[in-house]
Amino acid sequence: MSPLEERIGYKFRNSLLLAEALTHPSLGHITEHLFQHFGDEAEGQLTKLRSRLVSRETLKIHAAALDLGRYLLMGHGEEASGGRERTSTLTDAFEALIGALYLDGGLDTARKFILAQARSVLEQIAEEPVDVNPKGDLQELLQSISPRSPVYELITQSGPEHEKTFVVQAIWEGIVLGQGSGRSKKQAETSAALEAMKLKRWRTLG
Repeated sequence: MSPLEERIGYKFRNSLLLAEALTHPSLGHITEHLFQHFGDEAEGQLTKLRSRLVSRETLKIHAAALDLGRYLLMGHGEEASGGRERTSTLTDAFEALIGALYLDGGLDTARKFILAQARSVLEQIAEEPVDVNPKGDLQELLQSISPRSPVYELITQSGPEHEKTFVVQAIWEGIVLGQGSGRSKKQAETSAALEAMKLKRWRTLG
């Protein structure tokens, strides 16, 4: 297990906790207890923030960054069916890893790990209020003009697997409304929608 411990920057005192966290099925429910100890944020705000921080897509990105799939202990059948790459398995394993860190090293250890893994997402949240939904707002606005919805076209993706950068453009009625980049396709699409809302290029149709 030492290669994974090196990746996460923590040496387990009780190696059985790490082994249990990486055994399929995982200890997915421990994380819920962990998050109950976080801050005094308003309940509604905390719920929205957490939904972004622990979305399946976000957790899978974190798991991929750690190459977590290769460390999982599972049966041959599960592995043969693609278990090491399955989103549900990776997200459960990442949650279980947090739970194991909490049980072995305490809340501060788990919090330090979570904040390190979530740094890029937290930075995005700081720049973009949780109530903002650029893609939804753009679609609603454009559908008041035309029944067609905007489409998001991937232009490029670059970088290593755990640090990919995606560039996407928003297209509607043949017009490139905006372009954006992000660590995931979803982030890039959100960025493209934000630019489209600023540029308002659909006005050229009128």
